[in-house]
Amino acid sequence: MTLVTVFILVVDVLAQGNGDASDTTPISLQRDALSYLAKIESLPQSPYWPNIKPQAFLENLKMDVEAPLKMYEGSNTNFCSYAALSFLPLHDDPLGFSKMMIALYTDGKAVCGKATLDPTSAVKQVAGTLKFKGILDIHPANQLWFLSLADHFKGYLNFFNRHFDAGDEDKFWAACNYAKFNRMIKQLFNYKVDARGSDLIGPRIKDIYSYLNKRLQTGTTILFLNNASLHKKKHSTRRPAIPTHFLVLLGMEKVDDIIKITYWDYGGRSLREVTPKFLDKIIFGVSHCTKKIYVPQ
Repeated sequence: MTLVTVFILVVDVLAQGNGDASDTTPISLQRDALSYLAKIESLPQSPYWPNIKPQAFLENLKMDVEAPLKMYEGSNTNFCSYAALSFLPLHDDPLGFSKMMIALYTDGKAVCGKATLDPTSAVKQVAGTLKFKGILDIHPANQLWFLSLADHFKGYLNFFNRHFDAGDEDKFWAACNYAKFNRMIKQLFNYKVDARGSDLIGPRIKDIYSYLNKRLQTGTTILFLNNASLHKKKHSTRRPAIPTHFLVLLGMEKVDDIIKITYWDYGGRSLREVTPKFLDKIIFGVSHCTKKIYVPQ
């Protein structure tokens, strides 16, 4: 390694952090989280979450740590943004996430980064009772987590529906606009977020493949896009040009004029083949999330 290369690496690290240990991104290993959870032989029934059985909660949390790609937002819910941002702590700080979730269950509230999650009574009553949401029905810890985030963070989409009522997990109460999504990541997990795009107009990047592929090498890349267009069988079919979904980009490969994208779409990996023009058309936001690193001065 040349001196020039070393210098560039040092500058890059310094650029990610501000030299303040209190402003770093918390990190831990999967084995740390599993060891912590293994020591909890049983949990007492929480008085704050009466419809969540402690053993089911603990088993769900262990599953999230062991297989984070299996986390599922639920059928016909507006929880996709909350599932997408969960990718970050489950991969980078599963121990911190586990401790926070245990505190949220046992104490009814918990500190997560710069936010204090203290859900309303209505949310605490409904968690664990959601039905007809696919496998989310039997994942009470994920119900608790998604509902708590939707209850705490608000954006303009939530303006006319700010207080939870039965069925609001499917409505604007749980919806998430692009600015709110990026704000949640910064406040909850203290990442540096480089965001391009908006709710109405996409970033319109000239070389979308090179742009996204470069970001994959240096951090976690989350796309805000028109999901209906991504999954329709005929790209020529007209669909409303609005962003509806967040997903985590995992890999890319370009063959001639076709881009193969691998992404996490809650529950597992997915693969799609698209043209650069089509990909650029359906993307409304690109959030590049990198850890803040403490560098002693």
